[in-house]
Amino acid sequence: MYGRYGSDQLNKCVMVFTIAFMVISLFTRLTVFYWLALAGLILMYFRMLSKNIYKRSAENTKYLKATAGIRRSFARMKSRSQDKSHCYFKCPSCKQTVRVPRGKGKISITCPKCSTEFVKKT
Repeated sequence: MYGRYGSDQLNKCVMVFTIAFMVISLFTRLTVFYWLALAGLILMYFRMLSKNIYKRSAENTKYLKATAGIRRSFARMKSRSQDKSHCYFKCPSCKQTVRVPRGKGKISITCPKCSTEFVKKT
């Protein structure tokens, strides 16, 4: 593998879709999913064994820029689910997310953006 590009985030995404297309083709017997899975497999190996590192890196950078918002929202959901000491609420008027301490009972929350007050149970 010396001088080859290897695997990256785009290859991992292609691999997930390839496996999904393989499973779908097994259960539905539709040949279009089989051919999509085969094309994904060929693309994955082509990118992994490529010697044009600059071009594969540019493709991965473009993929990362295109999916930045989705990855950011999943990271935000993960961090919120692991935060055991705070609750998160949305302001009813401006939709701003407000973080408040957990376990304080029924409290009045003032939105820092629009100064709207609303009552929630933590």
